[in-house]
Amino acid sequence: MNEIRDILNTMEYGPAPEDDKDVRAWLARHGDGFGHFIGGSFTSPGKDTFEVHNPANGETLARVAAAGEAEVNKAVGEASKALKKWQALSGNQRARHLYSLARHVQKHARFLAVLETLDNGKTIRETRDIDIPLVARHFYHHAGWAELCETEFPGYEAAGVCGQIIPWNFPLLMLAWKVAPALAAGCTVVLKSAEHTPLTAIAFAEICAEAGLPAGVFNLVNGAGETGAALAAHPDVAKLAFTGSTEVGRILRRQTAGSGKKLSLELGGKSPFIVFENADLDAAVEGVVDAIWFNQGEVCCAGSRAIVQEGIAERFHEKLRARMEKLRVGNPLDKSMDMGAVVAPVQIREITAKVEAGVAEGAQMWQPSWAKTTSNADGCFFPPTLFTGVAPSSTLAQEEIFGPVLASMTFRTPGEAVQLANNSRYGLAASVWSQNLDEAFDAARQIKSGIVWINSTNLFDASAGFGGYKESGFGREGGREGMLEYLVPSWLGKAKALPESEPLPAPEPAPGSDNPGLDRTVKMYIGGKQARPDSGYSYPVSGKGGRHLAEVGLGNRKDIRNAVEAAHKASGWSAMTGHQRAQVLYFLAENLELRSAEFAARLSETGMSSSAARREVEASVARIMFYAAWADKYDGAVRAPDKRMLTLALNEPWDVMGISCPDEAPLLGLVSLVMPAIAMGNRVVVTPSPRQPLAACDFYQVLDTSDVPGGVVNIVTGDRDTLADTLAKHDDVSALWYFGSKAGSGLVERESAGNLKPVWANNGKARDWFDAKQGQGEEFLFRAVRIKTIWTPFGV
Repeated sequence: MNEIRDILNTMEYGPAPEDDKDVRAWLARHGDGFGHFIGGSFTSPGKDTFEVHNPANGETLARVAAAGEAEVNKAVGEASKALKKWQALSGNQRARHLYSLARHVQKHARFLAVLETLDNGKTIRETRDIDIPLVARHFYHHAGWAELCETEFPGYEAAGVCGQIIPWNFPLLMLAWKVAPALAAGCTVVLKSAEHTPLTAIAFAEICAEAGLPAGVFNLVNGAGETGAALAAHPDVAKLAFTGSTEVGRILRRQTAGSGKKLSLELGGKSPFIVFENADLDAAVEGVVDAIWFNQGEVCCAGSRAIVQEGIAERFHEKLRARMEKLRVGNPLDKSMDMGAVVAPVQIREITAKVEAGVAEGAQMWQPSWAKTTSNADGCFFPPTLFTGVAPSSTLAQEEIFGPVLASMTFRTPGEAVQLANNSRYGLAASVWSQNLDEAFDAARQIKSGIVWINSTNLFDASAGFGGYKESGFGREGGREGMLEYLVPSWLGKAKALPESEPLPAPEPAPGSDNPGLDRTVKMYIGGKQARPDSGYSYPVSGKGGRHLAEVGLGNRKDIRNAVEAAHKASGWSAMTGHQRAQVLYFLAENLELRSAEFAARLSETGMSSSAARREVEASVARIMFYAAWADKYDGAVRAPDKRMLTLALNEPWDVMGISCPDEAPLLGLVSLVMPAIAMGNRVVVTPSPRQPLAACDFYQVLDTSDVPGGVVNIVTGDRDTLADTLAKHDDVSALWYFGSKAGSGLVERESAGNLKPVWANNGKARDWFDAKQGQGEEFLFRAVRIKTIWTPFGV
């Protein structure tokens, strides 16, 4: 007699195909091809087109127009024409439009899910149950932000026309991530779809027309890299958002340098999946399935590096192999499939090449017994693959594969696990598995990544910010922080251009001083000590009427290197509580006020009137107190995207920042930039006004007497752009603020492309440092932190 357990062991999956006839009919109606969506209507396909294929079987689905410079110009022009009317709508009116888009996405959910599966190759279960519901969720969520934008972001306005470039792995979801906040903020959009997967973006354009979105608010151009380059270079695009490879992110950073465009980049990843010995191993194995075999591993935050505690590694890998044997790869329209097709043959070739490199390096590869059947299939299928014995420096551990390949290595102690996790140039996401939440949270706080999932993986929500550290890019999508990516201060549009700075005087003997006292040697300040410049050179600083005041050290690359090393050694400052940092800043304000007459006299030497000098010192004291007040109050947020999950949006310091100070308001400008940075726990390497650095050099005496630990503030004098160039290129400087010329802004943005550090540059625009809106506030605090989103199970 058969027992039920025996039947269950021998049961085969029956076919469960999703009906695609409606999508096929839609494609047939557009047999002549698809054009671009510009100014509220579709263009004709024209002659310059490309084919779109179904990766599951290679069939041609459609022919789509490729946009050149003329089409991009037309789309940006229509977006520019629509901008004022869209911005003039009330928040409630824009909210109604976003709400309508969300409703229409839900109405067409099945159609969109099937079309996404045909176009991309991912399984219908994923498009139906994850992608399309999240698309609707993003438009609903941002309908709320449109309603609340004016009151929740006072003093801000829409950035303008947005150029948005999306990838092929989540075609419609990435569209929603970018379009929804842009429209909510009052921006208009020109979106470039991915060359492999443009069809759901085209369907969304039809939905925009159906839902009554005003013409020109959303525009769609299709094409390859040349189309994206034309969009990024367009002078009327005020904000560029890109999701894709790190290599293309670097190109866009260089291309937009000095243009004044806002830029956000969500790039590659090599995310660690840490399994501690007390983890629920069965749950962790299912987590791996979701981490690396979800969407065929074509996920920027895929958990592609398993880091498993040594004592349970063998048992964990055994369970993992057994689970891999049961995975099903095949027709993505079949609802019983676990994995679908990789997007294109070129991607199969790239995955195969990296797998072969891993084997050549000596790692042990394992695939299910049925793996060879996938290579005989008609479409682009690749089996789930496990590598064990992977060296931390190997290609498998360091390079993004973007396929269903897991590289596993082991660790002994929690500290070693964190070191392995951070041993990557990427920092997008991480997953930590442990039944000991103290252990899990301790690791989560130390891992350098923008998202950490605890006992979970690959969870997303419109309320939770998403974005990376290091070469995984900068900027956030989702949540309050994602809205700020599409807003700019309202005063910025009327800001005046700064005059070009004159070059520094040559480092040669200057006319003698009429001061009969001892000659003053002005040194730099590194690691809490006064330091002579490595170059051995100094340059003269002049005051009122050209009177020679002093010689100041001419800093160079070696001085910056020493200052960065000193800043890294002062890591204890970042570990202090906000309250402790606040006490130090209050003490600093107290000591500066005690010496206010002396600092006012120093500023007067530069030609400033006595009353103006006193005003600047008083404003500097008040500004220090302002950021002392914020030191323990600018904190994160707790969000509840699901009744069983909480997300913690934590403000983390950049660690070591570079700051290039302006010439105007030499003391107040320095204080206004340094104080928010150190209040948030950063350590800084600051270059003061090159023309008037003496007040900054006096300021380090106040730092010495105010319990500011050595290395927290390091001051290197010299030519602003020469030193900023070094800071931009330095791999151990995590963020850079630059306030100087337009040419200098372009320089630091361009040179930061190598390590993709975020740069906040003034683009040569003047800022009133005495003004409470321009010289202080949340803008500075927001720029002084990077937001880490931690997901954790909550309750039973």
